[in-house]
Amino acid sequence: IGTPPNLIVSAFREEHLGQAYAMFDLTPVGLGVAFISFLFIALVGWRLIPERTGPGSRDDFFTIQDYLTEIRVPAESKYAGKALRDIIRATNAKITIIQLIRGSFTRPVPYMYERIKADDILIVQAALDDLKKFLLATGFQLEEHVSLDRETIEAGDRILMEATVRADSPSLGMNVREIDLRAGFGINLLAVARQGVLLKERLNDIRFKAGDVLLLQGTEGALREAIRILGCLPLAERGLRIGEPGRVIESVGIFTVAIIIAALGIVPVQVVFTLAALLMVIISLVPVREIYESIDWPVIILLGAFIPVGQAMEETGGAELIASTLLLFQDLLSPVVLLTIVLIVTMLLSALINNAATAVLMAPISFSIATGLGVSPDPFLMAIVVGASSAFLTPVGHQSNALVMGPAGLKFGDYWRLGLPLEVVLVIVSVPVILHFWPM
Repeated sequence: IGTPPNLIVSAFREEHLGQAYAMFDLTPVGLGVAFISFLFIALVGWRLIPERTGPGSRDDFFTIQDYLTEIRVPAESKYAGKALRDIIRATNAKITIIQLIRGSFTRPVPYMYERIKADDILIVQAALDDLKKFLLATGFQLEEHVSLDRETIEAGDRILMEATVRADSPSLGMNVREIDLRAGFGINLLAVARQGVLLKERLNDIRFKAGDVLLLQGTEGALREAIRILGCLPLAERGLRIGEPGRVIESVGIFTVAIIIAALGIVPVQVVFTLAALLMVIISLVPVREIYESIDWPVIILLGAFIPVGQAMEETGGAELIASTLLLFQDLLSPVVLLTIVLIVTMLLSALINNAATAVLMAPISFSIATGLGVSPDPFLMAIVVGASSAFLTPVGHQSNALVMGPAGLKFGDYWRLGLPLEVVLVIVSVPVILHFWPM
């Protein structure tokens, strides 16, 4: 289940040999290849990458002052009845208490010896890391004045995203009530930062200005839609997720059970993980909308186009023709050399087209070669698994290659400097590792 090529090759084996690979059949080869790759990059590979100046961390793109936000003291809090000074000291968080609200009573700049009570609302100003630290240490809750839509609440998968208000934003001069973020988009405004200004208003009363940084909470789809319509620019998605720990345990539990069932071979991998995903939707761990949004439709369409091509190669004899051409040289080329050629060709193809599509094309060819040689097809199928996931020569070879290009400041031609020697090492190492665990 690690990558699509693994599933494709496993399904191909089931179709032609009557049995798919078990959950951990690929693990020995995968561990060996991963270990050698790690050693090479750690000892030699990092020296091959030219030094580029990327934009740095995501926080280097912008400077954000402390956030103003509201925190509620829950009824069961162990800190109820304690002084603000003691709470701040106990948590060791750098926060500023701007205001204390207790029912209809408001105390601006409360004294540090003020004892808080259950359901008090604290208006605080702090950096996001300090805010997270304070919330985790105290168990206090970010105030949400109006409930989110039911689907979002039950999802338990709300994220925090920062966005800045553009100079031409239609939300300029408006506050949260007028924009109606919760009812209109199903998201919460949790905090606002304004460069060089100490904000003292309550969140619902703050009127947005150009350059304000908003800390928004909601599902990823809802956040992106709101940011687009409101004319804001997304800055960064923070690693802080606000959800019930119990929901996390449920999702991890479902995933663990699915892995165990798949490993025992009780239910096919495709079926068990589809059922696991459906169960998460049924118990409202994940909303249906996010399921649709998470599907990579371009890849689905690409595979839909390549699968008939792979089938046509089998049915028309194209795969056998390519295999028989290579087998003409079997007197000169041993099965091990042919296995190496299959691995190299798969690596080269995966640098140019999607690795899943590469697996679809190469699986029937490698199977035909093994059949022509009269040897086990497993080593050749394993070569497809390794080669399809070893796309290090170009930024288009794999999604991960493209993701690091911007932050690392890499250029198109930088990839082969590390990718080519790494693939040479992998070819040298992978062939004996494959043959050790899957002999011909």
